[in-house]
Amino acid sequence: MSLRRLYWSALAGQWRGGAVLLVCSVLEGVPAFFSGRLVELSVDRGFSIGDPAAGLGWLTLFGLAAVLGAFGSRMVWHQLGKVVEPLRDALVTAVVRGVLHDESPPRNQPDSSGVARITQHVEVVRDATAGLLVQARGMLVTTASALAGLVTVAGALVVPVAVPVVVSLVVFVCLLPSLARRQRALALADEHTAATAGASLAGMRDIVACGAEPIAALAMYDAVDEQATAAIRVARSSALRALVISLGGFVPLLLALALAPGLVARGELTAGAALGALVYLATTMQPALRGLAATAGTVVLRLLVALRRLAETAELPVVSDGTATPRGTDVQVRGLTFGWGATAEPVVRGLDLSLRPGEHLAVVGPSGIGKSTLAGLLTGMLTPQAGRVVLGGVPVRDVPAALRHELVALIPQEAYVFAGTVRDNVGLFASSASDDALSAAVDAVGAGALLRRLGGLDAEIGHGGEGISAGEAQLLALARVYASSAEFVILDEATSHLDPVSEARAERAFAARGGVLVVIAHRLSSALRADRVLVMDGRETALGHHTDLLARSARYAELMQAWATPVAGEPATGAEPTAGAGSQPAGTGGSPPAGSGATVGGAPAGNGCATTANPPVGTGTAVASGAPAGDGAAAAAGPSVDVGAAAGTPACNGATSGPPSHNGATGSTPRPPSVSRAARVS
Repeated sequence: MSLRRLYWSALAGQWRGGAVLLVCSVLEGVPAFFSGRLVELSVDRGFSIGDPAAGLGWLTLFGLAAVLGAFGSRMVWHQLGKVVEPLRDALVTAVVRGVLHDESPPRNQPDSSGVARITQHVEVVRDATAGLLVQARGMLVTTASALAGLVTVAGALVVPVAVPVVVSLVVFVCLLPSLARRQRALALADEHTAATAGASLAGMRDIVACGAEPIAALAMYDAVDEQATAAIRVARSSALRALVISLGGFVPLLLALALAPGLVARGELTAGAALGALVYLATTMQPALRGLAATAGTVVLRLLVALRRLAETAELPVVSDGTATPRGTDVQVRGLTFGWGATAEPVVRGLDLSLRPGEHLAVVGPSGIGKSTLAGLLTGMLTPQAGRVVLGGVPVRDVPAALRHELVALIPQEAYVFAGTVRDNVGLFASSASDDALSAAVDAVGAGALLRRLGGLDAEIGHGGEGISAGEAQLLALARVYASSAEFVILDEATSHLDPVSEARAERAFAARGGVLVVIAHRLSSALRADRVLVMDGRETALGHHTDLLARSARYAELMQAWATPVAGEPATGAEPTAGAGSQPAGTGGSPPAGSGATVGGAPAGNGCATTANPPVGTGTAVASGAPAGDGAAAAAGPSVDVGAAAGTPACNGATSGPPSHNGATGSTPRPPSVSRAARVS
């Protein structure tokens, strides 16, 4: 449905309130119609014939008519909210839907333009509609009533009065296109200012760190100047419009004053009729005409411009829903290619991939290489430029949206927590799940301690996740999807605010849950836990097991080397886990046996051994290319470095590249323990 059709249908849906407004309009127009006539009667049948009581009686009726009109106006305001507020709700829904379906949303920052559309343009439509219902409607009723009354009282003045009114209205209409263009320019300038300010505020720490305050300030100055210039142009057009309308309302009054004496002298008008005509023109028609023009020149224009702007961003193309039903949840990717623009370099190029139920895939690669874009393609949120993604034997975008939302779940890095109870958040995708099932989901992903701290499933969470940390919000998002019926789950750095042991627990929980699991890795330890690893590196991709990729993928080996190689010359120190959102340390330090999932200095290791100054050496497999072949080894002092040991450090399950060990490989002399680069960065 188009936005304008939505606008009119939302208003039509409030027909009862509209009927009440019509009745109120009739009451509001009573004094405008009878004002001049009652003044004429009070003069001709009262004061002019020496009967002041009769004259006062007619004026008393005038006062009663005014009271009746005031009552009608009061009823208009009383009914206004019942008509306008449902319209506002419908527009906000349309704008939010448009923002959510935007194919190129802002990356890793708030959509300030979308916020501006909701807080400014929607409010403009709401206020303009209310203004039309109150002012323009009232002005039209008043003007029509005044003209009708003027015809009955002084018909000889109708033609001279109508000519300047019609001329001024024609000139006014000719000025409207220019005013509309300038009003639209002002609306776009408002959005640009909001977007610039939002980007600067969101990146304030980076701006200060880079010393880029002058550049950011200059961008804001330019945006504000552009907005001010647009506002000045609108003000000038509005002033010209007001001048034209003022002349249209003032000239008829001058003509009436000039012609009335001659008409009275010739007996074509009585003194009371002349006075009544002036009352219609001066106290009713002239203010009504000014108000009508002002409303049309500001309110109507703002309404049309705001509706047009909202339509550009909120109206969605008509997309037919799919009808295919997948047979299973196996995923097949063939020749998948996607780029952000027709001429842009593809971030995903010719990708082939097969995933079976029960398989766990980790996706690694440099930042910005297209891993999150791949997640959008796999879920069907993005349309590939070439190739296809097949879910259960049918293209994923051919699956009905409702069914696809049940089968496929994506957890982004930005965890969404909604105001309400913990039950509302965890059970969002499992409305029929019991409390025991929801609690089991919470415990499975490692959020049991968080649930107890908050006070159970009935605990309230404030707006914007008030009272919980970023890591705790991620735990709730993980539990929400774990409790759902989704059989194809993608974790897009969904554990970035958790410590390594909490991250490992959550990933293992989803791997044991069944279905297809794709983890876009925040730490390279996720690759050690996966069945297979997809390495994205621009034009080249590599797919295989960890040990195979170390030997044949230079990029994967470099990534592992960068995360695992210590920086020489600094002693090893323990490190606290990052953002321990509901996680529980697995140990307290010391030199635990290798291969037992122990911790060093309070930093948990991932399902393997932790390196110490003199770690015990057990039996196990050898390492290749300086990286561990085991699962989840952690380097000393660095919660983010749980990807294994580099050359010269002990390897998981007893493997080492130093002196000979029990059933291990031999290599170079071990280096002294030190702090890893990754720990220094984090």
